[in-house]
Amino acid sequence: MIKFLNIKKQDQIIQKKIIRNIKDVINKNNFILGDYVKKFENAFAKYCGAKYAVSCGNGTDALTIALKILNLPKNSEVIIPAMTYCSTAFAVINAGLKPILVDISEKEPTISIDRIKTKITNKTKVIIPVHLYGSVANTNKIKKIIKNKNIYLIDDCAQAHGAYLNKKRVGSLADISCFSLYPGKNLGAYGDAGIITTNNNLFFKKLENFRNLGSTEKFVHTQIGFNSRLDTIQASILIEKLKLLDKYNKKRIEIANYYDRNIKNKKITKLNYSKGSVYHQYVIMVENKDNLTRLLEKRDIQYGFHYPKSINQIDSLMKFFNNKEFINSENLASKCISIPIDPTLKKNEISKIVKTLNFF
Repeated sequence: MIKFLNIKKQDQIIQKKIIRNIKDVINKNNFILGDYVKKFENAFAKYCGAKYAVSCGNGTDALTIALKILNLPKNSEVIIPAMTYCSTAFAVINAGLKPILVDISEKEPTISIDRIKTKITNKTKVIIPVHLYGSVANTNKIKKIIKNKNIYLIDDCAQAHGAYLNKKRVGSLADISCFSLYPGKNLGAYGDAGIITTNNNLFFKKLENFRNLGSTEKFVHTQIGFNSRLDTIQASILIEKLKLLDKYNKKRIEIANYYDRNIKNKKITKLNYSKGSVYHQYVIMVENKDNLTRLLEKRDIQYGFHYPKSINQIDSLMKFFNNKEFINSENLASKCISIPIDPTLKKNEISKIVKTLNFF
């Protein structure tokens, strides 16, 4: 069986270090906001090229907290892409704000820059581009659009750890950048985890306070905040896995380039990824997914769907969006299949995947 993701195999070379660190946390009896948390935050901020990093419980919380600390008027509008994971929209709604959808570009997994312009109103307070599948949305162009408009830029970097835009890593491009550290991400913990980066000292202090029940001093709560802290054990794992991120991202890029060159089937459409992508997922589009999934199953090749519904098609969100203008997002949702791009894949496994797709 060719596995879609093999975390155990990825982490074999650091397993002893991870176990050593976990034992250290246990021996120190330091499970919440312990030494490893600050060490990981500092290391991740440096990695991204950002001044500050604040860890939290998960990627959804990261987005929600980032929005909450801006203290925006209720129902302020937040522009997000129509093709992303539900968390992006849920964070906006849970922060008491109104999500405004913008379609993605054709054959690209990121928000359409041109369409953003048509959705900006005097109620627009935030734009959240999502670097979906590890492909980077052009935040430089978005910044030009919102210049002098008092609109914040919050990057959803949940799938783009280590990705670049013009030689600058995501995590340093926006006012605030939010990462999920879910186990399946390019940088993943052994449970739920998230982290937020910023270059703004005021935002940093607010984020640090808000994620810890509105407190930076025990029993002193200056605001009503969230209880969303990164466990010290998870931080002790992540600090070791961060050291492997560039190595494994490079491998993902090599596999993606091989797919780009060698998948040659008119039934299959390949997406256009950004130049600095880290290929969290390698997604193809086919007219009849069922036929291809049956073939993949027959050949013992695991696969995934990212994502089978666009935001406006999700049951709990339909009431917010009653129009039909998200053609590219819906098209990708209906035709997408993610094929294995695990960095530990062997050459013969990658070759088998390509041969299977070309046979289809």
